[in-house]
Amino acid sequence: MLDTAKKLPEDDPINDKPMPLLDHLIELRRRLIWSVGAFLIAFFICYHFSGHIYSFLAQPLANILESKTGHDRRLIFTALTEAFFTYVKVAFFGAAFFSFPIVASQIWLFVAPGLYRSEKRALLPFLIATPVLFFLGGALAYYLVFPIAWRFFLSFETPTGAGGLPIELQAKVSEYLDLVMKLIFAFGVAFEVPVLLTLLAKVGIITSKTLGRFRRYAYVGMFVIAAILAPPDVITQCGLALPLILLYEISILAARWVEPRPVEA
Repeated sequence: MLDTAKKLPEDDPINDKPMPLLDHLIELRRRLIWSVGAFLIAFFICYHFSGHIYSFLAQPLANILESKTGHDRRLIFTALTEAFFTYVKVAFFGAAFFSFPIVASQIWLFVAPGLYRSEKRALLPFLIATPVLFFLGGALAYYLVFPIAWRFFLSFETPTGAGGLPIELQAKVSEYLDLVMKLIFAFGVAFEVPVLLTLLAKVGIITSKTLGRFRRYAYVGMFVIAAILAPPDVITQCGLALPLILLYEISILAARWVEPRPVEA
């Protein structure tokens, strides 16, 4: 047993070196500077192109309005500073999205030296899957949920109301973009469920049998999460809850694949 324990570090080397606390803090500061610098550069670039980002985020609504009315419609702002701060929020959203790979790489460079080679190989698939699933969640919201939800909401417009006045959408640009960015972020984070559950199964905290046994409670929890993250309408809530249920089932299969096998006596 002692010989095996002595050979393990050689078979599974670690690149970490003993460092005083001050050196660790200096290294952490270096990684934070790189992360903040990447975010600030991305922020100023995104602010320069904030008009293009705004057009991209507003395109689903613009397409439906154009097909519904046949003429151009517009978003409005009612406060003097509203449009400016809306563009700032758009730039912040874009900077967080585009700087994420650099920030994640800096976190990895800070943590990786303290991991064994086998631990690095085990974590690498999760690091790759995290941004991919976040992007897929945001894409699902933008390309599938938004057109369906916006068309449903706009169906309540009427050319003439009960009192002889039409009911027509006059959406505020800040409220619309807040809703869009919230939903994209909510769908992106929700799509990280398989990564979290598979990682917990990998380290032995949960098992696929446990996930299967609590399936019915998880389904209820998915709808509760969707009700909290999504607006109070059935379409967007179901648009978030149903993919979450599918991802939960995928997580059970992934957990069964990666969970530690019981050691035979």
